[in-house]
Amino acid sequence: MATLKELIEQKEALERQIEEAKKTNREEGLAKLREVMEQYGLTAADLNGSVREARASTKGKSTGKVAAKYKNPETGDTWTGRGLKPKWLKAALEGGKKIEDFVI
Repeated sequence: MATLKELIEQKEALERQIEEAKKTNREEGLAKLREVMEQYGLTAADLNGSVREARASTKGKSTGKVAAKYKNPETGDTWTGRGLKPKWLKAALEGGKKIEDFVI
């Protein structure tokens, strides 16, 4: 079984290898990016423009909370109607109530 000192040395060696692999991957990625940019005549400004366009396309879209559509009159719990039905609504529906009984 390895000693603590040996394990620490192995860990440090692995961390150095990880950092070297990250550096190599980054350099390879940049080289590929430069090659594609050169192939298509792109500049850094073109890349920044794409980011701005992507941001602009989401501008004005609501990212806030969705209003609740259903409410449990007994507990005040609510549900937007999106995703899985909450347990309280499932139980009520199984108990014979209709979903219309909970519409806000």
